[in-house]
Amino acid sequence: MNIRTHNSIDNDLCGNPLIVANGYSKVELKTALRMAVDETGLVHGGFVFGLADYSAMIAVNHPNVVLGAAEVKFIKPAKAGDVLIAEARVGEGEGRKQTVSVLVTRDGTEIFKGVFTCFTLDKHVLIN
Repeated sequence: MNIRTHNSIDNDLCGNPLIVANGYSKVELKTALRMAVDETGLVHGGFVFGLADYSAMIAVNHPNVVLGAAEVKFIKPAKAGDVLIAEARVGEGEGRKQTVSVLVTRDGTEIFKGVFTCFTLDKHVLIN
């Protein structure tokens, strides 16, 4: 796997890449109690979104890829201790803009899906 972006990401919070191929990625996140919002172990949706976003970024796999927009749906909750799998597939694109479909599952059950609009830039977004 030659990952060309997001190299300093915290894999414990955003997931560990299992597969990175041309226009595709598969990332696993083992949720933890520190991600929970209450005593039931409900995982904050931001961690599920972060997993999906990271999967989209490495599916595009450009050093200067950024997220421009996301249209997402939370289908089922995640609980601390769940193992989540995100699969991202790059779809249509035009110039610097690419659309990535992401599906997150838990034991084969869909819990989140979304379409991420990604842009590849000439230079890092924080560099003038």
